[in-house]
Amino acid sequence: MEKARIGYIGVGLMGLPMAARLVTRGYRVTAYDIARDRMDAARRAGAQTAASAEEAARGADLVILNLPTTEAVERAALGEAGVWSAVKAPQLIVDFSTIRPATARELAAKLRAATGTGWIDAPVSGGPPAAGDGTLTVMAGGSGEDLARAMPLLEDVAARVTHLGPVGSGLAAKMINQLLCGVHIAAAAEAMHVAERAGVSLTTMHEIISVSAGNSWMWGDRGPRMMQDDPPVTSAVDIFVKDLGIVLDQGKLMRQGLPLSAAAMQMFLAASGLGHGKADDSQVIRAYRALNGKHKA
Repeated sequence: MEKARIGYIGVGLMGLPMAARLVTRGYRVTAYDIARDRMDAARRAGAQTAASAEEAARGADLVILNLPTTEAVERAALGEAGVWSAVKAPQLIVDFSTIRPATARELAAKLRAATGTGWIDAPVSGGPPAAGDGTLTVMAGGSGEDLARAMPLLEDVAARVTHLGPVGSGLAAKMINQLLCGVHIAAAAEAMHVAERAGVSLTTMHEIISVSAGNSWMWGDRGPRMMQDDPPVTSAVDIFVKDLGIVLDQGKLMRQGLPLSAAAMQMFLAASGLGHGKADDSQVIRAYRALNGKHKA
């Protein structure tokens, strides 16, 4: 059976390995990104490239968005040379980005009213390695009919796909996941910083906590990178500035106090303000060092 034609918009840290995997799975992928080096990487991975989001979307069966911010998704969807000017039913838009749930609902309604196209919010969890080997977790929101159409593609990039409900539902689930991730990374950084200030071997401390009640997935994954001066970036500090911002915006809408999310947000903001926004998110520990000093007790 012939695979779908894909317009893939956004081939960055997550988008590139996902697009490359789709190429290997037999999809005809046309990629677009605002960064020339990412376009070059997409071509090396076997994708065709386009000069705009509009061009990438034209003629595609499925249009994929995989972008870093809510504003970038809005521009790609409705901006000048955006996908809105190229799509029409029965084309389907699948957005792997992590954005505000309310924005996804607004964009989906506008695109459906103007062009008849469906919209699925399908944020992912798992990081670049899982993006490359097809073992992501997808949290999906949209109609059952639209999800059924997208399911063959989703199953080619994910080990688990969960349909949460209408558009925006997948993003609500991802928001909760990111709340926990952000808090857990900040807590791990705080603990690691206390250990280094107390003069405890960080390697030994990591080994102890990894088999103790204080362990968490983030401690196991990010802890070793907190011991490195410049670890490879799997998720940047600024990603959590954005994602915890989404969490706190939702809390404001619901009139719900989220004190742990707010505390974690302050540490990621501080790290970004110190110039570490592009660094791996484990480097939120640098904000603790700046706050309390690097010297050991």
